[in-house]
Amino acid sequence: IVPMGPFVQYAAEKSDPVELRIYPGADAEFILYEDENDNYNYEEGAYSTIALRWNDSDRTLVIGERSGEYPGMLGTRTFDIVIVGSDKGAGLDPAPEPDETVTYRGQEMTIALE
Repeated sequence: IVPMGPFVQYAAEKSDPVELRIYPGADAEFILYEDENDNYNYEEGAYSTIALRWNDSDRTLVIGERSGEYPGMLGTRTFDIVIVGSDKGAGLDPAPEPDETVTYRGQEMTIALE
C-alpha cells in the first residue's frame, strides 16, 4: 500500500484526494500518519493515524478508524483507490481512473475491489 498525495506548493497545504496504490499479490498493512507539517506540535500528540489493511485473497481494503487529531485537520477526505497493474498506477502522476473513490469521515470502512 503506497499513499500518494497531490503535488503541493507548501508544507501546510491540504492534500486531498490521496491516492492509495495497492500492489496485489500479498496481504499488506500501512499506517497513514498526518500532522500540521510546519511545527513540532506532533511532539505533544497533535497528529492522526489511519490504519490501512489489504486482504489479497478477498481483495478488500479496510480503512481503519482515525486515531488522534490536530488543528486544521481535514474531517472528511477522499481516497482514490488504485489496484496497480501493468497499465495503471505507475509513475508520479495520479491514475486517470481509480478503481474506487471513497469519502472517509474517520470511521472504519471496508471496500471490496474486483
